[in-house]
Amino acid sequence: MVTAMTTITLGPEPFTVAELTTLGLSPKRLRALHEAGSVRRVLRGVYVDATLDDTLELRARALARVVDENHVVVDRSAAWLHGIDTFAYGEGATPPLEICTLPARHATQRSGTKGGRRDLADRDIMRLGNVRVTTPLRTALDLGCHLRRREAYAALCAFAREQGVQPSHLVREVARFRGRRGVIQLRGLLGHVTGAVESHREAWTLLAILDAGVMAPILQFWIEIDGVPTYRLDLAYPRQRVAVEYDGEADHSTPEQRVHDAERRAWLTAHGWTVIVVRKGDFTGRELDRWLGELRTALRPTYTSRRW
Repeated sequence: MVTAMTTITLGPEPFTVAELTTLGLSPKRLRALHEAGSVRRVLRGVYVDATLDDTLELRARALARVVDENHVVVDRSAAWLHGIDTFAYGEGATPPLEICTLPARHATQRSGTKGGRRDLADRDIMRLGNVRVTTPLRTALDLGCHLRRREAYAALCAFAREQGVQPSHLVREVARFRGRRGVIQLRGLLGHVTGAVESHREAWTLLAILDAGVMAPILQFWIEIDGVPTYRLDLAYPRQRVAVEYDGEADHSTPEQRVHDAERRAWLTAHGWTVIVVRKGDFTGRELDRWLGELRTALRPTYTSRRW
């Protein structure tokens, strides 16, 4: 890429701040290019040409610039490499890299990393490009222990959905984690893991329903009109004609999407469905109790054989 601000052509490889001189750039020029959108920061201290697609291969090459052969990328950073974002919104654009060494090695002290030692079997480690990273299965198990409960459940479901990690595979491996901190949480979640939920917050919604002792809904249920699948419901109870849907900001932000949602829900209401909408702030306290109460009421049987 050639910009009006520099005659330097940036190639397809990531580069670090330490390599600026070899590229003919200064820190000041790099900041200007970054502000102009000509380069993109991939990791703390690692940049790429902004025209390059954000692929897993590019992420792996960027990591290889700052992580040596003795380290393994783990936890949320490993999930990110596998295409699953489990970082919290408030952590900024470049949270620390989570990496570890095997017990016989020294843990990294590098700025911008969060490291330690971990006992990993050979089957727990794979390569993405030049980077050693925990496998999807091992990463899912680690996150099931480390993250807060609903985030852990969402991560497990995401690995089932995106990486084909089956609940049976998780159950088979969990015996290795006996005595580890967080393993009780992990075991308690395994029976609910499904790849059918389509987002983290949808997983939170399902878990809240199951935690409340309400019967499990059918996931991604299609309503047919004249034999044609027309409306898909996130979580549905077809016999009771009750639907629960997470209304995410990203998926319902445009006027067209909002109009479609309104028309869809109007059709459902007109045909006897109760639609319970869950939003971002509805997972704790009174708001959680409110929509779970609405769900229980909607599912309550209306038939009685008692004579009055």
